Amino acid sequence: MADFRIEHDSMGELKVPAKALYGAQTQRAIDNFPISGLHLPRAFIRALGLIKAAAAEANLALGYLKKGQSAAIRKAALAVAEGQYDDQFPIDVFQTGSGTSTNMNANEVIAHLAAKAGSKVHPNDHVNYGQSSNDVVPTAIHVSAALTTHEELLPALKHLKRVIDRRAHELRNVPKTGRTHLMDAMPVTFGQELSGWSAQIDSAIERIGDSLKRMRQLPLGGTAVGTGINADPKFGPAVARELKALTDVRFESAANYFEGMAAQDAAVELSGQLKALAVVLMKIANDLRWMNSGPLAGLGEIELPALQPGSSIMPGKVNPVIPEATAMVAAQVIGNDATITVAGQSGNFQLNVMLPLIAHNLLQSIHILANVSRLLADKAIDGFRVNTERVNQALAMNPILVTALNPVIGYEKGAAIAKQAYKEKRPIMDVALEQSGLSKEELKKLLDPRALTKGGIHGGGGGGG
Repeated sequence: MADFRIEHDSMGELKVPAKALYGAQTQRAIDNFPISGLHLPRAFIRALGLIKAAAAEANLALGYLKKGQSAAIRKAALAVAEGQYDDQFPIDVFQTGSGTSTNMNANEVIAHLAAKAGSKVHPNDHVNYGQSSNDVVPTAIHVSAALTTHEELLPALKHLKRVIDRRAHELRNVPKTGRTHLMDAMPVTFGQELSGWSAQIDSAIERIGDSLKRMRQLPLGGTAVGTGINADPKFGPAVARELKALTDVRFESAANYFEGMAAQDAAVELSGQLKALAVVLMKIANDLRWMNSGPLAGLGEIELPALQPGSSIMPGKVNPVIPEATAMVAAQVIGNDATITVAGQSGNFQLNVMLPLIAHNLLQSIHILANVSRLLADKAIDGFRVNTERVNQALAMNPILVTALNPVIGYEKGAAIAKQAYKEKRPIMDVALEQSGLSKEELKKLLDPRALTKGGIHGGGGGGG
């Protein structure tokens, strides 16, 4: 018994580890949900701590807590927010759908810490005053997702865009064979190709930023069912102001608490934008993998930085590990979004009952997207080298360049020249010189790959087609 102490709650007494800072309700959840071993993320525990600290300050200002109680709760809650007691949050993600167990876990830890500091604080009557798990946990999802997106994901995406833009500028005059349907097409520059990636990232940043407007709206103050029973009407807005002061993020009280508690539409929306970002990163990763393929039997257009041996049996093999990791992150995020979509549908009347699952998947998506975006920038895009000899050779042999001759010799004659060049595996210039009736000087001008990347009509008149 020296290893345990007796705690009690409304259901009676039970044993709790002697060193634990939590109490009976947390222990019941530990006993009830030995499911996955997955715990709610650090970002979510941080948000809970911030919410409890802000609530203590608001309740002091509104006259519902004594100064000593508020100060003790705030100090303990901020310590929780800073991560000093993460080991005291052992409850499984797969628990009661409201997240009541985790809210009470926070209430018990904070009350225990406040009591150790000499203040008489009760987990329900003081730490949880004016609150319910039903509005605290949805609020914690919004706060944690908004903070993690602001602090991790958006800076990582802006860094990725800067790296892409720099490489695009460096390679703005380097032409290569364009590809549609994975087949040779008209030339583009590496800079143009990368500019497409940059625009995709920029659009993703804009979409995610727009979603954050809804994530910053907090349902705290709705308490049990959205009516605000046992809470001062000024409580929700007061907590939002305190959270804004604590985080420098523009949190505000939701206009309708029923929406914020019964549904998780804002989380579903943000997850959808994270899925869109995952699709962007998958596209970029796969482009890099194709461009790097080979080095002899693939495209071999670029050489990615060599980061580690690629095979346990084939010496000298080096693989595109960062694009592969990026693609796996994208797949995980797409799967997380499917889970969040199903969970978002689980709002029954006044409460969504898959809140912990939404929190876990949403925060995981934000975190891994942020991390892999930086890796993609720094360990793949920043350091790849263009294999100019291979790129130029492919350009010279590309029969599709004959497209530039359409305004001069017509489509059908151009098609015949292209097919002959394909069949004979000869440069398009040589075949066009024999078949087009144009001089070598004219063909050099018309078939210049760099000039063709600028678009427009290069033939200057002649037979149509």
